[in-house]
Amino acid sequence: QVQLVESGGGLVQAGGSLRLSCAASGRTFSGYAMGWFRQAPGKEREFVAAINWSGATTQYAGSVKGRFTISRVNAKNTVYLQMNSLKPEDTAVYYCSARTLADIATTRYGYDYWGQGTQVTVSS
Repeated sequence: QVQLVESGGGLVQAGGSLRLSCAASGRTFSGYAMGWFRQAPGKEREFVAAINWSGATTQYAGSVKGRFTISRVNAKNTVYLQMNSLKPEDTAVYYCSARTLADIATTRYGYDYWGQGTQVTVSS
């Protein structure tokens, strides 16, 4: 079993930055690919970014590419999402997810564990 706890959400003005963190329990964290998804009110949960087990491979949604950066520190069982140049349309609940395979997936169905989510609100 893996437990994921997100932190770092909040209210920020457009153009600002936030860094989300996701702390994972379990000794096998370093073998898992990790992902970030988000869900705005009335919308489906959508892929934001993913990183493979080593951190060598990353993938981003087109809407965040060049503004967001996913990274991980396996020694700390933590994955991060650095969000820069935030826009009002980035407002959503952000979820951390873990996949019990080493390679990346970009759909929610490829992930096995989910955190409780953290709210990010970007004001215009």
